[in-house]
Amino acid sequence: MALPGMKRILLKLSGEALMGPTPFGIDPATVASMAAEVKEAKDRGLEICLVIGGGNIFRGMAGAAKGMDRAQADYMGMLATVMNALAMQNALEQLGVQTRVQSAIEMDKVCEPVIRRRAERHLEKGRVVIFAAGVGAPYFTTDSGAALRAAEMKCDALLKGTSVDGVYNADPKQDPSAVRYDSLSYDRVLADNLKVMDASAVALCRDNNIPIVVFNIREAGNLARVLAGEGVATVVGGAA
Repeated sequence: MALPGMKRILLKLSGEALMGPTPFGIDPATVASMAAEVKEAKDRGLEICLVIGGGNIFRGMAGAAKGMDRAQADYMGMLATVMNALAMQNALEQLGVQTRVQSAIEMDKVCEPVIRRRAERHLEKGRVVIFAAGVGAPYFTTDSGAALRAAEMKCDALLKGTSVDGVYNADPKQDPSAVRYDSLSYDRVLADNLKVMDASAVALCRDNNIPIVVFNIREAGNLARVLAGEGVATVVGGAA
């Protein structure tokens, strides 16, 4: 797996990645471990943006499935992402990494609003920028938020950290014969409904020529290895 030379990346983490061994919420030891991964990547000279989901606290679609108003549930999910962003900011700053949180829902007591030029300046000064609250509107996932911010910040790649080491033709946790892809086109992902990210996020990355790199974030040191072209991952990009 080879990746082009990169200067600026966006790392998308699921909220569930912050739970660690717990069934719900934020596990401080796990967040600290994730922060160490980000610091190791930053120490390579990369400018790093982060987007973290909120599924460890509240997932809007799950709330809607149980009878909640979808828009209201999605706003609650956005607030969950802000909590995760603040937790990650705390963990990164304990490691000496200057970090700023920008939220698409303004809450100036705890973080900045999303302002593209300010975010660019933070990155230029060596700070990590965590984008929270998705796109600030219901009916859009944090995958779509990650793709939007990656395009907005002109990132060289969008890295999606998951609990598996790439994209498979079936769920490898349920089907031991599932086959992992080394690379895929955007159109193949959409046509085969491979669930890398939601369709709007994949299409946005395709339209802006942003590679999507899917890898296992739970394996220590794996982010740095993937960035060096040594780790196991699936790269989504290019034509069919």
